[in-house]
Amino acid sequence: MQLRHVRTLLAPQDGTARVTCMAWSASSARFAVCTAERVVLLYDEQGERRDKFSTKPADAKYGRKSYVVKGMAFSPDSTKLAIGQTDNVVYVYRIGEEWGDKKVICNKFIQTSAVTCLLWPAEHIIVFGLAEGKVRLANTKNNKSSTIYGTDSYVVSLTSNVSGKGILSGHADGTIVRFFFDDEGSGESQGKLVVHPCPPYALAWASSSIVAAGCDKKIVAYGKEGSVIQTFDYSRDSSEKEFTTAATSPSGQSVVVGSYDRLRVLNWSPRRSAWEEGKPKEIAHLYTITALAWKRDGSRICAGTLCGGVEQFDCCLRKTIYKNKFEITYVGPSQVIVKNLSTGTRVVLKSQYGYEIDEVKILGKDRYLVAHTSDTLLLGDVSSNKLSEVAWQGSGGNEKFFFDNENVCMIFNAGELTLVEYGSNDILGSVRTEFVNPHLVSVRINERQQRGVDENKRLAYLIDIKTIATVDLVGGYNTGTISHDSRIDWLELNETGHKLLFRDKKMRLQLYDIESSTKTTILNYCSYVQWVPGSDVVVAQNRNSLCIWYNIDAPERVTMFPLKGDIVGLERNDGKTEVIVSEGVSTVPYTLDEGLIEFGTAIDDGDYHRAAAFLETLEMSTETEAMWKTLSRLALEARQLHIAERCFAALGNIAKARFLHETNVIADQAAQEHGGDGTDHYLVRARLAMLDKNYKLAEMIFLEQNAPEEAMDMYQELHMWDECIEVAKAKGHPMLEKLRRDYYQWLLDTQQEEKAGEVQEGQGDYLAAISLYLRAGLPAKAARLVMSRDELLTNMDVIDRISTALIRGELYEQAGDLFEKVGNPRKALECYGKGSAFLKAVELARLAFPAEVVKLEEAWGDYLVQQKQLDAAINHYIEARCSIKALEAALGARQWKKAIYILDLQDKQAAAKYYLKIAQHYAALQEYQVAEELYIKGGQTKDAIDMYTQAGLWEQAHKLALKCMSREEVAVLYITQAQEMEKQGKYKEAERLYITVNEPDLAITMYKKCKMYDEMVCLVAKYHKDLLGDTHLHLGKELEAEGRLQEAEYHYLQAKDWKTTVNMYRVNDMWEEAYRVAKAYGGANSHKHVAYLWAKSLGGEAAVKLLSKFELLEMAIDHATDSGAFEFAFELARLSMKQKMPDIHLKYAMFLEDEGKFEEAEGEFIKAGKPKEAVLMFVHNQNWDAAQRVAEAHDPDSVADVLVGQAQFAFEQREFQKAEAFLLRAQRPELAIKYYKEAGMWSEALRICKEYMPGRLGELQEECGREAGKKGSSGAEGLLEQAREWERSGEYARAVDCYLKVRDPSNSVLVEKCLLKAAELAVKFLDQSQSMEVTRTVAPQLVAMKKYSMAAELYLNLDLIQEAIDAFIEGEEWSKAKHTAKEFDPSLLVRHSTAASLLVPKLNPASAARHESCCLLGFFLPAGQRST
Repeated sequence: MQLRHVRTLLAPQDGTARVTCMAWSASSARFAVCTAERVVLLYDEQGERRDKFSTKPADAKYGRKSYVVKGMAFSPDSTKLAIGQTDNVVYVYRIGEEWGDKKVICNKFIQTSAVTCLLWPAEHIIVFGLAEGKVRLANTKNNKSSTIYGTDSYVVSLTSNVSGKGILSGHADGTIVRFFFDDEGSGESQGKLVVHPCPPYALAWASSSIVAAGCDKKIVAYGKEGSVIQTFDYSRDSSEKEFTTAATSPSGQSVVVGSYDRLRVLNWSPRRSAWEEGKPKEIAHLYTITALAWKRDGSRICAGTLCGGVEQFDCCLRKTIYKNKFEITYVGPSQVIVKNLSTGTRVVLKSQYGYEIDEVKILGKDRYLVAHTSDTLLLGDVSSNKLSEVAWQGSGGNEKFFFDNENVCMIFNAGELTLVEYGSNDILGSVRTEFVNPHLVSVRINERQQRGVDENKRLAYLIDIKTIATVDLVGGYNTGTISHDSRIDWLELNETGHKLLFRDKKMRLQLYDIESSTKTTILNYCSYVQWVPGSDVVVAQNRNSLCIWYNIDAPERVTMFPLKGDIVGLERNDGKTEVIVSEGVSTVPYTLDEGLIEFGTAIDDGDYHRAAAFLETLEMSTETEAMWKTLSRLALEARQLHIAERCFAALGNIAKARFLHETNVIADQAAQEHGGDGTDHYLVRARLAMLDKNYKLAEMIFLEQNAPEEAMDMYQELHMWDECIEVAKAKGHPMLEKLRRDYYQWLLDTQQEEKAGEVQEGQGDYLAAISLYLRAGLPAKAARLVMSRDELLTNMDVIDRISTALIRGELYEQAGDLFEKVGNPRKALECYGKGSAFLKAVELARLAFPAEVVKLEEAWGDYLVQQKQLDAAINHYIEARCSIKALEAALGARQWKKAIYILDLQDKQAAAKYYLKIAQHYAALQEYQVAEELYIKGGQTKDAIDMYTQAGLWEQAHKLALKCMSREEVAVLYITQAQEMEKQGKYKEAERLYITVNEPDLAITMYKKCKMYDEMVCLVAKYHKDLLGDTHLHLGKELEAEGRLQEAEYHYLQAKDWKTTVNMYRVNDMWEEAYRVAKAYGGANSHKHVAYLWAKSLGGEAAVKLLSKFELLEMAIDHATDSGAFEFAFELARLSMKQKMPDIHLKYAMFLEDEGKFEEAEGEFIKAGKPKEAVLMFVHNQNWDAAQRVAEAHDPDSVADVLVGQAQFAFEQREFQKAEAFLLRAQRPELAIKYYKEAGMWSEALRICKEYMPGRLGELQEECGREAGKKGSSGAEGLLEQAREWERSGEYARAVDCYLKVRDPSNSVLVEKCLLKAAELAVKFLDQSQSMEVTRTVAPQLVAMKKYSMAAELYLNLDLIQEAIDAFIEGEEWSKAKHTAKEFDPSLLVRHSTAASLLVPKLNPASAARHESCCLLGFFLPAGQRST
């Protein structure tokens, strides 16, 4: 617990103005502060000052400053205030219940010394301490005071325990004394408890210990017997001052101790059993705390200071708000305040045992409180402020609470019903039941006062579904148990708990009277029933009838009205009772007869005069007749005889009315003579006993009054002669003999011969008695008399008369007894036989006729069989040696063991048929081993097999069959038997038979034919596991075709084919199921796809809502667009995501473009804001006009693109001029260059570049050269063009290089021209060395091209004579070679001739001739060939 400052109630002053004492009222509605000026200030609960008054001195002559107020306390009812003063007086002020009421001194207690402290712990008891050391008690009831105990030391402090039944006083010498008014069974000691080291000015009595503190700066906690259990030492804390006052929380689990500028808080920890110090509350400049007062609900504590200030602190542990209706404040571990925020009312829920309260719950329409502690359960009714705390062991919070009854809480937990009455701390009752429905439990707690009954608490509940128990909760015993033949679904006691209504499942309404234990069915087809509040009237509905029992004591008397609807409720207020009936859309009230209801109320109140007066106003009907009967019974019980007489007169019972009239006359006379109402007169009491048919009581009353004649007259009038004679005999009445004669004569006159015979027998006249018995047709009684008197047995005449009468009356057994008694055994035997008295006959035959015993035993057995006493006949047949009859009797009597015993002694052939019957019996008892033996003994082995088969004992059946059949026969038998079982619907048995003979396929086929797919799948899984998946798929398809989709789903999923399951649900428009399956069994995105298809099937707003629910809206739009469902995509976007419309238009346009629908695509591109895409589409499709149109209309920037496209197309068509024109219009000469380059038209490219992009000309020329070098002949034209361009521009060296690079094997003429051109340019424009190099490059190439003369001329132009001659020789132009040699270098000619002459002789003739000719012409071989 922590302290939080709330507000300042009284501002402190600049100087000393000590607050001497403070007090909270028990109701927490008032707070009193006594200031230094001796003025009492009164505050309300919210801290607003509402009133004040000045205290008075003991003697006015000493003035108002002659005393100091030292103690103040409110009375328990909060209407009085006790004030203790140092001028030796205690005043009690009546401050009233309302603010502003006049303050009056109602008690004054003068003392011998100053009052130092004061408490008001209980009603009329004020305890205060005096300066002289005494602790005294003042009684406000008798205005007297007395000393409780005295000490020799000043009383410095006084406190009480939590309950207020014990007090502690602290004294100046440190002594702490304890005193109990009631120790509440704790056994703690009284008197001097402990001596504290200093005066305990701060003294508190918590629930677990005593806390004391003083000027030594130590807080000490003492145990219950004074031992120190904890010490908090602050003596070394220089900031701490002496402790001046202390206060205990109302729960006793927290203590606050005040000192200088500081409040210290101690909290008791139940788990550690120790005090824990909380964070102290320190307030600067507060100065010394002089008084503390804790609000009684524990939520606030107020501190008064030395400077006259009063500060209020909140000291709750935590607060919660429940449903914005209640504020729940935990002011301590064991105390909670529940405040209704709308009304301001509050309930303080507190554990009386100091247990920590767990969470508080508000249940039952926000009216009832429920809270748990470790060992108790707290319950409370907010409206009535009734609280209960009962012992309760932790059950994990599994209890179920029912608040249907305003007086009691019903708690169900682990099969036990516990009842707790609000306001009581004891469990009212506890019973075992499994039925937790409040309609099956009825509790009545003092709901209607009854005469002579203070406590009436009844319970009715179900023991099982057909049995009701009723319990008296006051006595704790069972008052009755009602067994019923059908399940009970509703029950309710009436308000007095004497009658119980219950209804069963067959809608039969039953009434049970608990006092008489009688049960009556009062209504069939009952759909509604209810007791009318405040009465014993019952309202019920039977189909279309309203049934009302105004007098439930006569359940056959029922008032019925037709109804058009159903009863929905019952209302009773303002003297009016209405049944509310729902008739379609409207409700109609049916008003009951309030007068008839009031009759019941008058009866319950015991006002029979009012009840009779009310009935006088009613016409006679079934209801009023029943009420007259009830009133008559109750009036008789209450001895209100005039009312009873009137009741019987109204009922038409003249006899009782006349009898009561006479009784009333007697009572009235007795009342006049003796006083009173006359009902105590003996004649009245006797007549009432006679009216109640209690004649013995009436006789006793007469005899007590010594009036035997009146008793005898009563009996004679009632023809009760025996009782009359007994009275006369007991009293020795002289008329006894006359009474007997009169009685005998009366019997004869009324033809009561039997009774007259008994009279004669009693008087000893046996012959006369026998004659009367015979005349009355009672020969058996005459025979009994004769046999009991030996003297009559010799009178044969009497014997003959009696025996004849017995035989005539077919009383053969009695006749036999008579004959046997008179010694005539033969006749006795005959009579016994005729009378079927075989026991006596056999006993007689054994003595007199032994040869006839066997015959009699057989006859006896036959007789017993006729009488269905078969078991008794068995032994008699055995005695008569009739085995077959004995066997049949044993079988008939189901004496099977005895029958087997008899059978085993018989011939097997004769016994076979009996074995079968006994075997069937043992088979029914499931004693199959015995039955098998009997079947085999009877030669019925097949029946034994059938028995085992039907019992499901396939192994035993198979084993037995193999013993007596071949396997093929067994298989045929089992299959045949299984087919029979199949026809009878016994599929499990048939399966077992098929499996036993290894034919699982037949069982599978059977289950398939019967559509028992689960069993079929089990067999497939067991015997054909490889086919299980296919089987599931097949079954799924069949079930789907039959519309059994859930079952089909199971099989599809078992086959791991979730897609088929989803498609099945899609086809059947069961999208939720499809989505569920896809999400549970499909991949990561499968359920999204199903959701998309689902939404597509819905369309419109429904689709948007669905996709939004699954957060798939944007994905669905994208998917619809990608999959071509553009209408759906447009619909979704239009309804929910309009920002997606351009994207959809764009994708739709692209789709239309792919489909060749260009005009439509154009519109969609424009809608998407992408006209350029439309332009490009038309460009791509070479629809130049359309492209131009769209570009000009919607995207002028794209016009150039159209021209470029046209140019590209023209280039592809090799319409170069046209293409070039388009590109130049589009101001894209670079593209023209690019396209010319790609077409290999380097000259055109160079031309365009020169005209429109001269800055790039050099770069292009270099590129052209490189390209020509790479491509060879394929680039010859470009190189040639470039060479010409270099030539025109005067770049002769570059031109020469370009000419030399031209390579085109297919056009040797071009190459030749280029070589010659290169050589020409080199000679004309290049220097000597460059031209020499070019010549040496070109000439060999010309030689290679066999252009020898051209090569030679090039050589000659540069004076390369030898190379020119070599070129001529290479071309075999000998004459030119010789001519050149002669002309330019004759020495070459001589040298060659000499070489030729030296060579010729060494050759053969032909070669020599050839070489000679060569030499003659001139031997001008190239240098490399000359050696050869």
